Amino acid sequence: MSRIVIVAATGGVGRHLLRLSVEAGHEVTALVRTPQRLAGEPVRVVRADLNAPDAAVLRDALDGADLVLSGLGARSGSEAGVASRGTAALVEAMHATGVRRIVAVSAASVGTIASPLRPDPPKHNPGDGIVMRHVFAPISKALFRPHYADLAIMEDVLQASGLEWTVSRPPRLLDHRLRRSYRTAVDINVRGGMFIAREDVARHMLAMASDPATIHHRVGVAY
Repeated sequence: MSRIVIVAATGGVGRHLLRLSVEAGHEVTALVRTPQRLAGEPVRVVRADLNAPDAAVLRDALDGADLVLSGLGARSGSEAGVASRGTAALVEAMHATGVRRIVAVSAASVGTIASPLRPDPPKHNPGDGIVMRHVFAPISKALFRPHYADLAIMEDVLQASGLEWTVSRPPRLLDHRLRRSYRTAVDINVRGGMFIAREDVARHMLAMASDPATIHHRVGVAY
């Protein structure tokens, strides 16, 4: 059993992280903006707004934890920045409390987005096929560029943190599982992978948390 802090535990990926962690018998602390949404859940619930992080609240929530699972991300263009700001605050709290391990969700398209630590990213992710490179990726980046820029900076924050970080990079997220299994690729996107269920992203993140081979890597996951 591990003591897990789940960030954005009522979000699209976070709610699955919460359920799967509880089902696996872990001791869970959920960081959420609206604690009422977790009424009755067998977890410790801490109110935290990562748009305006409170350092003391985060330190208290992380104290004694073994790892952090983060589903943090902007729900709209106006919220872009929450992933990078919130993750920077989490990193500071982890250093203060001695927590070393964090697995955070990003996005497949982030690999081609420039950031301070990656000012010259590749034009195409080497794992992408022709359709993804020339159709889906350009459309996705046009629609969600503020979100991806935020996630790219979030990845920079983790890379520079000195912590045992892993980033999950899924493509388009679905609410329902399409297959019984998924594919993964280390530091590139999954070849031909265009979809993945949020539940499977969460399942994979939880598996990676105990896999030291994934530390300091960005791992693609898709069907």
